[in-house]
Amino acid sequence: MLYWLLLPLSEHSIGFNVFRYITFRTGLAIATAFFISLMVGPWLLRQLQNLQIRQAIREEGPQHHQAKAGTPTMGGVLIVGSFTLATLLWADLTNRYLWTVLLVTLGFGLIGFLDDWIKVRYRRNLGLTTRQKLALQMVIGLAGGLATRAIATPAEHAGALALPFFKEILLPLGVLYLPFVVLVLLGSSNAVNLTDGLDGLAIGAMVIAASTYTMFVYIAGHARISEYLHIVPVSGAGEVAVFTGSIVGAPLGFLWFNCHPAQVFMGDVGSLALGGGIGIVAVVAKQELLLILVGGLFVLEAASVLIQVTSYRLRGKRVFRMAPLHHHFELLGWTETQVVVRFWILSVVFALAGLATLKLR
Repeated sequence: MLYWLLLPLSEHSIGFNVFRYITFRTGLAIATAFFISLMVGPWLLRQLQNLQIRQAIREEGPQHHQAKAGTPTMGGVLIVGSFTLATLLWADLTNRYLWTVLLVTLGFGLIGFLDDWIKVRYRRNLGLTTRQKLALQMVIGLAGGLATRAIATPAEHAGALALPFFKEILLPLGVLYLPFVVLVLLGSSNAVNLTDGLDGLAIGAMVIAASTYTMFVYIAGHARISEYLHIVPVSGAGEVAVFTGSIVGAPLGFLWFNCHPAQVFMGDVGSLALGGGIGIVAVVAKQELLLILVGGLFVLEAASVLIQVTSYRLRGKRVFRMAPLHHHFELLGWTETQVVVRFWILSVVFALAGLATLKLR
């Protein structure tokens, strides 16, 4: 909105030309989302406490986590509200990719909101059933896949998969494209949700992953840079960098309240929205497979749960002391802060490895 108001002023003053640049508006989006989150946070905390919207802790989790029972939850509404407002203020709202990523992200956020609300309403740790949650996620994922295929620019990129380490190679997926997009979005949203088990863990890792994809989506939308780096160009995708910038700034502001010991948890409304958001951005940027590397921490967390469940069902034995992976290291004797910071370091390493692929083509 501010973009539309301020850009016409460039006809009267050359200084307003800066609003033409995606990089400048991305920086403004980061700052705006951060300060909205930081300023509104104390008010939201009071409202959550007054409404008694509190976290229920799993009895089967580490016993010392029981002390966190009663901490306000659903703080993810602060993250979602902050990045949505920042995006609407600084992005070009005529861009179809922008609306696709924003609406898909909000769709996943709504699923998380329903899940959290059921937990709070009935005072239990289980919200939507697994089938209900997956069915709703599949609907949103299918809508995202249909939208990205319909607006693909150039048109020959529709329904195609880019392969990392190969120069501008696109693999046509045909009828498999929609199931693939659904898989990406379900995987990313649920992986972030599983990672959100320690104070600040998922938030910090998301800031790192979103920062990386801000660069990826900007490069994909920049004809000269994408040509130089042999990245598959996606005309118009650069505007999505304003959105990804917003999902860097909003979690940073939320981390102020979510760092150990957490004053508030983001709940599924935050984790599903952020996971779905980074997933649809990867689809738009044609960097879906690199999400496995850039979001390596989320992949490890989700894989640990899959391995644990499979091993127990087939052999009656557990591989880890507890899953997801962060609980395993807690039970090995690491403090919560040690687990979080060391996992953040892993996230940085994964992100740098993902960025390094830009030159390995």
